[in-house]
Amino acid sequence: MSRRRSHPKRGQAPALTDTSPCPCGLPAAYGECCGRFHSGEAAAPTAELLMRSRYSAFVAGNEEYLRRTWHPSTRPRHLALDPGMHWAGLEIVETTDGSAFHSSGTVTFRARFRHHGKRGALHERSNFERHGGAWTYVDGEFLD
Repeated sequence: MSRRRSHPKRGQAPALTDTSPCPCGLPAAYGECCGRFHSGEAAAPTAELLMRSRYSAFVAGNEEYLRRTWHPSTRPRHLALDPGMHWAGLEIVETTDGSAFHSSGTVTFRARFRHHGKRGALHERSNFERHGGAWTYVDGEFLD
Protein backbone atom coordinates (compact mmCIF):
# COMPACT_ATOMS: atom_id res chain seq x y z
CA MET A 1 0.00 0.00 0.00
CA SER A 2 1.57 3.30 -1.01
CA ARG A 3 1.05 6.56 0.83
CA ARG A 4 -0.29 9.42 -1.19
CA ARG A 5 0.58 12.99 -0.50
CA SER A 6 -2.54 14.66 0.77
CA HIS A 7 -3.70 17.89 -0.75
CA PRO A 8 -3.81 20.55 1.93
CA LYS A 9 -6.85 22.66 2.62
CA ARG A 10 -6.54 26.31 1.70
CA GLY A 11 -3.99 27.95 4.00
CA GLN A 12 -2.40 24.71 5.22
CA ALA A 13 1.08 23.41 4.45
CA PRO A 14 1.20 20.04 2.67
CA ALA A 15 1.55 16.98 4.85
CA LEU A 16 4.99 15.42 4.44
CA THR A 17 5.67 11.84 5.44
CA ASP A 18 9.03 10.10 5.65
CA THR A 19 8.31 8.49 2.27
CA SER A 20 7.14 11.67 0.49
CA PRO A 21 9.44 13.05 -2.21
CA CYS A 22 11.61 15.69 -0.59
CA PRO A 23 10.51 19.20 -1.59
CA CYS A 24 14.15 20.35 -1.86
CA GLY A 25 14.51 18.68 -5.25
CA LEU A 26 17.08 16.03 -4.39
CA PRO A 27 16.13 12.48 -5.43
CA ALA A 28 15.48 11.16 -1.93
CA ALA A 29 12.50 10.65 0.34
CA TYR A 30 11.79 13.43 2.82
CA GLY A 31 12.71 11.27 5.83
CA GLU A 32 16.15 10.46 4.39
CA CYS A 33 16.75 13.99 3.13
CA CYS A 34 15.52 17.17 4.83
CA GLY A 35 13.29 15.39 7.33
CA ARG A 36 16.29 14.18 9.34
CA PHE A 37 17.47 17.79 9.69
CA HIS A 38 13.99 19.02 10.63
CA SER A 39 13.67 16.36 13.34
CA GLY A 40 17.08 17.23 14.82
CA GLU A 41 18.41 13.73 14.05
CA ALA A 42 21.23 15.33 12.03
CA ALA A 43 22.58 18.77 11.18
CA ALA A 44 23.05 19.94 7.61
CA PRO A 45 26.76 19.38 6.79
CA THR A 46 26.95 22.09 4.10
CA ALA A 47 25.44 25.51 3.47
CA GLU A 48 23.66 24.16 0.37
CA LEU A 49 22.01 21.34 2.32
CA LEU A 50 20.96 23.85 4.98
CA MET A 51 19.47 26.03 2.23
CA ARG A 52 17.59 23.03 0.81
CA SER A 53 16.32 22.03 4.26
CA ARG A 54 15.16 25.58 4.97
CA TYR A 55 13.27 25.62 1.67
CA SER A 56 11.62 22.33 2.68
CA ALA A 57 10.77 23.88 6.06
CA PHE A 58 9.02 26.74 4.26
CA VAL A 59 7.08 24.16 2.21
CA ALA A 60 6.12 22.28 5.39
CA GLY A 61 5.39 25.40 7.44
CA ASN A 62 8.05 24.43 9.99
CA GLU A 63 8.68 27.77 11.71
CA GLU A 64 10.60 26.15 14.59
CA TYR A 65 13.26 24.75 12.24
CA LEU A 66 13.56 28.06 10.39
CA ARG A 67 14.16 29.92 13.65
CA ARG A 68 16.57 27.25 14.94
CA THR A 69 18.73 27.50 11.80
CA TRP A 70 18.74 31.32 11.64
CA HIS A 71 21.89 33.03 12.91
CA PRO A 72 21.15 34.64 16.31
CA SER A 73 22.44 38.04 15.15
CA THR A 74 19.79 38.31 12.41
CA ARG A 75 17.03 35.97 13.65
CA PRO A 76 13.67 37.74 13.83
CA ARG A 77 11.86 37.76 17.17
CA HIS A 78 8.72 36.40 15.57
CA LEU A 79 8.19 34.50 12.38
CA ALA A 80 4.73 34.19 10.86
CA LEU A 81 4.58 32.27 7.60
CA ASP A 82 2.00 33.45 5.07
CA PRO A 83 -0.63 30.71 4.62
CA GLY A 84 -1.31 32.04 1.11
CA MET A 85 2.25 31.18 0.01
CA HIS A 86 2.72 27.79 -1.66
CA TRP A 87 6.28 26.88 -2.65
CA ALA A 88 6.49 25.00 -5.95
CA GLY A 89 10.15 24.23 -6.69
CA LEU A 90 13.76 25.02 -5.88
CA GLU A 91 16.70 25.52 -8.23
CA ILE A 92 20.20 25.96 -6.84
CA VAL A 93 22.01 28.33 -9.21
CA GLU A 94 25.42 28.60 -7.55
CA THR A 95 27.23 27.82 -4.31
CA THR A 96 30.41 29.44 -3.05
CA ASP A 97 32.31 27.82 -0.20
CA GLY A 98 29.98 26.45 2.50
CA SER A 99 31.55 22.99 2.75
CA ALA A 100 32.83 21.14 5.80
CA PHE A 101 36.12 23.03 5.34
CA HIS A 102 34.61 26.55 5.43
CA SER A 103 33.17 28.83 8.08
CA SER A 104 30.95 30.76 5.65
CA GLY A 105 29.37 30.34 2.26
CA THR A 106 26.73 31.59 -0.14
CA VAL A 107 23.96 29.83 -2.01
CA THR A 108 22.21 31.49 -4.92
CA PHE A 109 18.82 30.00 -5.71
CA ARG A 110 15.46 30.48 -7.39
CA ALA A 111 12.35 29.30 -5.59
CA ARG A 112 9.07 29.17 -7.50
CA PHE A 113 5.84 29.90 -5.66
CA ARG A 114 2.14 30.66 -5.92
CA HIS A 115 0.84 33.42 -3.69
CA HIS A 116 -2.94 33.66 -3.58
CA GLY A 117 -3.04 32.06 -7.03
CA LYS A 118 -0.38 34.27 -8.66
CA ARG A 119 2.85 32.61 -9.80
CA GLY A 120 6.21 34.10 -8.97
CA ALA A 121 9.83 33.35 -8.19
CA LEU A 122 12.23 34.41 -5.49
CA HIS A 123 15.83 34.81 -6.68
CA GLU A 124 18.22 35.29 -3.77
CA ARG A 125 21.86 34.99 -2.80
CA SER A 126 21.83 33.74 0.79
CA ASN A 127 24.72 34.09 3.23
CA PHE A 128 25.49 31.30 5.69
CA GLU A 129 27.89 31.06 8.62
CA ARG A 130 28.76 28.42 11.13
CA HIS A 131 27.54 29.21 14.62
CA GLY A 132 28.40 26.82 17.44
CA GLY A 133 29.64 24.37 14.80
CA ALA A 134 26.35 24.30 12.84
CA TRP A 135 25.47 26.05 9.59
CA THR A 136 23.05 28.95 10.00
CA TYR A 137 21.29 31.34 7.63
CA VAL A 138 22.51 34.92 8.13
CA ASP A 139 20.77 37.02 5.48
CA GLY A 140 20.14 37.29 1.78
CA GLU A 141 20.20 39.66 -1.14
CA PHE A 142 17.30 39.63 -3.59
CA LEU A 143 18.42 39.42 -7.20
CA ASP A 144 16.62 40.37 -10.46
